[in-house]
Amino acid sequence: MRFFLLMAVIYTTLALAPVHFDREKVFRVKLQNGKQVSILKDLTQTIELDFWYPDAIHDIAVNMTVDFRVGEKESQTIQSTLEQHKIHYEILIHDLQEEIEKQFDVKDEIAGRHSYAKYNDWDKIVSWTEKMLEKHPEMVSRIKIGSTVEDNPLYVLKIGKKDGERKAIFMDCGIHAREWVSPAFCQWFVYQATKSYGKNKIMTKLLDRMNFYVLPVFNVDGYIWSWTQDRMWRKNRSKNQNSTCIGTDLNRNFDVSWDSSPNTDNPCHDVYRGPAPESEKETKAVTNFIRSHLNTIKAYITFHSYSQMLLVPYGYTLKLPPTHQDLLKVARIATDALSTRYETRYIYGPIASTIYKTSGSSLDWVYDLGIKHTFAFELRDKGKSGFLLPESRIKPTCKETMLSVKFIAKYILKNTS
Repeated sequence: MRFFLLMAVIYTTLALAPVHFDREKVFRVKLQNGKQVSILKDLTQTIELDFWYPDAIHDIAVNMTVDFRVGEKESQTIQSTLEQHKIHYEILIHDLQEEIEKQFDVKDEIAGRHSYAKYNDWDKIVSWTEKMLEKHPEMVSRIKIGSTVEDNPLYVLKIGKKDGERKAIFMDCGIHAREWVSPAFCQWFVYQATKSYGKNKIMTKLLDRMNFYVLPVFNVDGYIWSWTQDRMWRKNRSKNQNSTCIGTDLNRNFDVSWDSSPNTDNPCHDVYRGPAPESEKETKAVTNFIRSHLNTIKAYITFHSYSQMLLVPYGYTLKLPPTHQDLLKVARIATDALSTRYETRYIYGPIASTIYKTSGSSLDWVYDLGIKHTFAFELRDKGKSGFLLPESRIKPTCKETMLSVKFIAKYILKNTS
């Protein structure tokens, strides 16, 4: 009996051991023709590649720069194949585990306390929401809009005056678990908005006349998993019928051209769309909330990383939406505003033509619901650190992005009815 108990303990310990990425590499390749695209696609038949940009193998095209992660053992095969076929490449990250450890390059001011200069785990973020309520009771309220498959709460913070009905902007962060700088921005936004009310003229005007609904972490279960088990996890943590593979890509789960891409129907892929539109509890909670506030929400902003882009609809088609010119004008001025702080350059445009076609995205769903100002930020950087942006870059990223978001909010206040 003791033997079986011991084996059970060993098995549990091994099953829950965090994933390590020792000497795994991140490659960047520049594909110049169809033959090179085919060669990379053929490699995925025998070697597991984790695509960082674009999100999946089926999005790869000629003249595209592709970033992907590969295990230590397979990296030599990849390198040899690329050299043999004269495919231009560089190694962005030589040891992924080392890079994961290097991202924590800001010391704790007080051990264990929430910090805007550091990445915060889920428990710290929950405590932080409570602190915001205590500190700014007249300005902040917390709304539980639902719960996750693992029964974690989905909290939206409402920022603004509590009396009367006002125009609103809905913002979400962390729909993909490994994109940690995204939730860091949502926390920074709430902090700066509340802190500068009554001191900063623009923010005071915005909060007097508007509300902001901020979902600091959309994909809570996945975010927790990326902290405790697998730093490179992307999806949520729902179980899939007839598959041992876990999770759905929440940004492929919205009811907009949901099944238009046949390559999102595999539960083992990072871009799995789920068994049905809005099948996931997280997606359903957000869509229900937005539908119930449709008369006041005038804009939607979602934050991702990485690649320094400001994207607008559509993702599921190359067809331009009716308000295309207006969206482009806002995106152009917003990216100009962002660059004034540290000269960080963003590109902007529709998802489908700027990066690649996507189906079932939150951005397109919100736009087609009737909210005609929808934007997706892809925050820093351009690939040097990828999803592992060092903590020392959090504040600069947040400060420049804040300028952009404030411009968008001013525009919405002035130009929507």
